[in-house]
Amino acid sequence: QVQLVESGGGLVQAGGSLRLSCAASGSIIRINTMGWYRQAPGKQRELVATITSGGSTNYSDSVKGRFTVSRDNAKNTVSLQMNSLKPEDTAVYYCNAYITYLSGRWYWGQGTQVTVSS
Repeated sequence: QVQLVESGGGLVQAGGSLRLSCAASGSIIRINTMGWYRQAPGKQRELVATITSGGSTNYSDSVKGRFTVSRDNAKNTVSLQMNSLKPEDTAVYYCNAYITYLSGRWYWGQGTQVTVSS
């Protein structure tokens, strides 16, 4: 059984920073791509950033230059450093990873709320 557990959400003023972390646990054989998605009220879930096991990153245009995704392969963790936060960044942020256990599939965390006040 595999679990993804996020931490680090909260309330911050516009222009502030937050750091999200996500830890994968369980009988993991291999983790490929890890990343973060977000879903604001009334909107579809959207990609924020991804990172491969080799360290290649991909960001949505809306967060480029403000957010940084990183991972620790030894600890099976992925983090998202969010700087210069804007009210439109308010959403539930979900950790996502492609993990090989008995077979490979995508897993999701439970989500963590990020609220940016103006």
